[in-house]
Amino acid sequence: QFQLAESGGGLVQPGGSLRLSCAASGFTLEHYAIGWFRQAPGKEREGVSCVNYSGSRTNYADSVWGRFSISKDNAKNTVYLQMNSLKPEDTAIYYCAAMGYGGCTLAAAIYDYWGQGTQVTVSS
Repeated sequence: QFQLAESGGGLVQPGGSLRLSCAASGFTLEHYAIGWFRQAPGKEREGVSCVNYSGSRTNYADSVWGRFSISKDNAKNTVYLQMNSLKPEDTAIYYCAAMGYGGCTLAAAIYDYWGQGTQVTVSS
């Protein structure tokens, strides 16, 4: 079965950092583009970052540029999202998603497989 499992969320103060993990099973991340998305209550799901199948391309939403970074560890079949300088507006459920044979896009509708999400809360 193709599965994605997010972890690493939690409660953090403004200005703090978290690293989210997206562990894949049933398929090899090397052949899929991976995107990170987030959704806050009452808001539309937003693309945060993505990395293409080879890891040669990345993309970031303007709202997180310079603060977040995405990376892949093929040996662990895991994608990470390092989040620094967190703001209260970063509070959301964060999801990772996989897209077969894709490049790197922040359009949620393009992705094929989704994890269940991990909650990130930024509050003092």
